[in-house]
Parts: sequence; structure tokens; C-alpha cells
Amino acid sequence: MNLDQLKQKMDEANYIYDETLATVLFVALQLGRPLLIEGAAGVGKTEVAKVMAAALGRELVRLQCYEGLDESKALYEWNYQKQLLSIQVNMNAQDRDTLTKSLFSDEYLLERPLLKSIRSEKPVVLLIDEIDKADEEFEAFLLELLSEMQVTIPEVGTVKARSVPFVVLTSNRARPLSEALRRRCAYLYIEYPNMEKELAILRAKLPHVDDRLCAQVALAVQKLRGSEAILKKPSIAESLDWAAALDALGIRELTPDALRQTAGFVLKNSEDIASLDAAGEEEPHHCGSCGEHRHD
Repeated sequence: MNLDQLKQKMDEANYIYDETLATVLFVALQLGRPLLIEGAAGVGKTEVAKVMAAALGRELVRLQCYEGLDESKALYEWNYQKQLLSIQVNMNAQDRDTLTKSLFSDEYLLERPLLKSIRSEKPVVLLIDEIDKADEEFEAFLLELLSEMQVTIPEVGTVKARSVPFVVLTSNRARPLSEALRRRCAYLYIEYPNMEKELAILRAKLPHVDDRLCAQVALAVQKLRGSEAILKKPSIAESLDWAAALDALGIRELTPDALRQTAGFVLKNSEDIASLDAAGEEEPHHCGSCGEHRHD
């Protein structure tokens, strides 16, 4: 697959991208390098992995990171119940060493996302989502996989990749990541889309929604993200949800009343909704977000 073919595949998926993003994805894919994507929550980092899986015709294998994540949830686990049953059945039929060795074979191995991705006969897209939420110890554990495309299982030994997955790691920058991890990855930083890109995303994902309403939603979301009073900035997904909600209600004009009625689709905590209400009370003759009014 060349760069133009990759762009065509992303176009077919209605994915809005720029030249930098497309180029970084293509080169990382060609070199077999993991790709680390950083940016604020909701800018579309996870969507990159989903689009690449669709573009490449590969399965998406996702590992959601969280505090306390360890090897048993990310790499592998032994089927202890099956092992115990085997011991009970075979303890008199086999000598101890043979029985012990048989218990640590593929028959009793439960694959988790990391092991599944490198043991797959066909290449997959491996998404390691929100790596910054995992502990530093888990981050260090990943280094072998990212650099050598292999993992070590104490009872089995080194497991080398049957196929090389395209690895995408995302981070909301909740904590600094190690230089060792960064060195092993290509890097991409994604910002919230500007007005033009936001509108293009709305048009591509919601082609049935009135174009004028999409423009008003895109402008309103830009204003909300730019407001210091809004703590949790609206994500692209919330922008899409908001436009879809307005359309479902048959609303074609983003008036102050329509904004208040549907605020829960774009703002996701009480503090931000209260800030929106307060702004409306201070400026009763202005919509504050509607694209049809000008605020000087």
C-alpha cells in the first residue's frame, strides 16, 4: 500500500485528516514502528487506530489501560481451573515432571490482547489506549514488545511475533511517559480541530444533518472549547452527538433555548452546564454560541 492508497482508504471511511497525519501513519506502517499519539481527551486519538484497522482490513485488538494493569490482564493468564482438573484426572496416569510440563502448554494458556496480537497469523492493529493511565512498571514491561516484537513468558520462554502488528499507543498526558518508550515510537500530536475541520467532520459523519445547523454547532463547540469557564472541553464525539440530538428533535436553528435543552449532549458535568446558564443570564439578548450572532 502506498501513501495515495492509504489516503483513499481513509477517504472511504469518511475520516478527515491532514497531510502530516497521513504521512506519519504511512511511514510508521512501512517501517513497522509503533506510533505514540498524544493529545487532549476527545481529539480523536483512538479513532486513528480504528480507521487504520478498517483501511488495512485488519482486526483491531484493544488494550484499555488503567491503574494497576498487569501482565495477567494484558499479556496472558493460565487457566487455573482447567489445570486443576487435569491434575485430578492425570495425577496417577503420568509422572510428576511430565504432568507439570503439560500444564504449561498452549492448551491452558489464555491469551490477552498483547499476546493475541503477536501470535495472530494475520497482522492486526494493536491499540494500547491511554498508556498514561497505567503504572510506570507496566510501561517498562511494554518495552520488549515495542522494540523486539516479542514477549517473555516465564513458563514458556520468549514468544516472537508470528506477524508484526501495527501498534498505536494513545496518551492524554496525565503523566509524563518515559524516554525509553518514546524512543521506540514514531510520534504524533493531535489538537482539537479548528472550525473548518470540525465542520468537515460533522458533514462527513452526519451527511443527513442540515448544513447550516452543522456550521452553527461547529462554531458553538469552538467557543465552548475556548471558554476558560468550561472545565471539560467537548470532544469530537460529543460534537457529533450534539448535532445528531438537535437533528433528532427537528431543530434547524441553534437558538439559546435549543442550546439549553440539549446541553447534556455536549457538556458532561453540572459545573459546565451551570457556567453555560450563568453566561446566558449575564447576556440575555445574545445566544453566546449561535453562529448567527456576532459578538464584538
